[in-house]
Amino acid sequence: MHFSIPETESRSGDSGGSAYVLRKEYGANVLPAFPPKKLFSLTPAEVEQRREQLEKYMQAVRQDPLLGSSETFNSFLRRAQQETQQVPTEEVSLEVLLSNGQKVLINVLTSDQTEDVLEAVAAKLDLPDDLIGYFSLFLVREKEDGAFSFVRKLQEFELPYVSVTSLRSQEYKIVLRKSYWDSAYDDDVMENRVGLNLLYAQTVSDIERGWILVTKEQHRQLKSLQEKVSKKEFLRLAQTLRHYGYLRFDACVADFPEKDCPVVVSAGNSELSLQLRLPGQQLREGSFRVTRMRCWRVTSSVPLPSGSTSSPGRGRGEVRLELAFEYLMSKDRLQWVTITSPQAIMMSICLQSMVDELMVKKSGGSIRKMLRRRVGGTLRRSDSQQAVKSPPLLESPDATRESMVKLSSKLSAVSLRGIGSPSTDASASDVHGNFAFEGIGDEDL
Repeated sequence: MHFSIPETESRSGDSGGSAYVLRKEYGANVLPAFPPKKLFSLTPAEVEQRREQLEKYMQAVRQDPLLGSSETFNSFLRRAQQETQQVPTEEVSLEVLLSNGQKVLINVLTSDQTEDVLEAVAAKLDLPDDLIGYFSLFLVREKEDGAFSFVRKLQEFELPYVSVTSLRSQEYKIVLRKSYWDSAYDDDVMENRVGLNLLYAQTVSDIERGWILVTKEQHRQLKSLQEKVSKKEFLRLAQTLRHYGYLRFDACVADFPEKDCPVVVSAGNSELSLQLRLPGQQLREGSFRVTRMRCWRVTSSVPLPSGSTSSPGRGRGEVRLELAFEYLMSKDRLQWVTITSPQAIMMSICLQSMVDELMVKKSGGSIRKMLRRRVGGTLRRSDSQQAVKSPPLLESPDATRESMVKLSSKLSAVSLRGIGSPSTDASASDVHGNFAFEGIGDEDL
C-alpha cells in the first residue's frame, strides 16, 4: 500500500502539517493512498464520492495495527471526516442500539471519536470502566426483518456521529455488542449486573434470529430458564451451543466445496464457519480454524459484464470484494479458499481480531479496558493492558524468520502466491501473515 497526498492537500492548513509529519514518521511508501481533497467546495455528489472513499480507506487502515495506533494519523483522519461532511463541532444527541433493539440516547460532540462514544454509552448504562474493553460499537444496516447486516466495527479514529449521519439513511444504526471471541471471558462480564444483562440480551437476540444453532430440546430448556429469569444458567447452556458468540454475515458465495457455492459465513471461536444447503435442504457446514490459515488477503475484482447473471454477493455493475485465505487442509497440503462478499473487509478484520486475541492469551495478557485519560490536552493510555503486535504484511516468505513448529519441513517448499484469478488487483504486499499459524503442531491436525 502506498500513501500520497496531492499538492493541494499538502499545502492546505492542518492537513498539510499532518501529511508532513506522517511522511516523516512512516515514510512515503508505507501508508495507503489518501482520497484527494479539492481546493473548492464539493458538490453533493462529490461529498458522497469522498465519503465512500474515506469508508474504504478507513477499513484498509484498520488492517495495519501500526497505523491504527498512531494518534497523529488518527487526528488527521478525524479532521478529514469532518471536513468532507462539513460538520461543525457541536453537542448532539446520538442513538445507540443494544442487541435486543433497546435504544440508548447519549449526548456527545460531533468530533468525539469511537472510544469517547463507547465510554458515554457505558456511563449511561452504568457499565464499569474495566468492562468497557469487552464491548465495541458496530455500524450496521437494519434490514426489513429487523436483522442487522454488519457494515463494520467502528474504529478508534472514526467519528461515530459523522459516520452514521453521513449515510443519510434511517437503515444505518450503531449497535453495541461484545467484542471478544473466547467465551471464557464471559465470566468476567457476568460478574457485573449490567454486563450480565448485556450478554444475556445479545444471546437471546442471536438465538431468536437463528444465528445460534439450537435443537428442539435445547430450545425447550432455554425457554424454561428464560421464564425463571435464570440469566447465568441460560448463558451457561447457551455457551455449549454451536455458533454461540459468533458474528453472522449476509449470504454470499465461495469456491468451497465447489465454485460459486452459496454460503452463509459466521465468525467466532477462532474460526470461520461456512454453511450451505445441499439438495433436499440438508444443512452442511465447513469450519476453518484461524490457526490453520497461513495468510489471507482482501482483493477487489472488476465488475461483471453487462447482462451477466449475478449470484448472491455478486451485484451486477459493482466492484466485488473477495476474502481469500490459504488453509492447511492436511499435514502437507495448503489450499486457497475464496469468499466473495461485500463484507469481505469486515471478515478480514474479524480474522485479525481473533489472531490478536489468541496472541494476547498466549502472552498472558488481558483484554480489559485500556483507560484513556486526557493529560495536557492529549490522550494517554494506561499500561493496564498488554499491547499486542499484529502480524505484519508479507511480501514473500522470509527465510530469516523462525521455522514453524513441527511443520517447517512439510511446508518448506510452499510460497505465497496469487489467488489464481486474473481479475484480482492485489499485490503480494496485500497478504496478511498469521503468527498464530506458526505455532501449530502435528497434534493440532
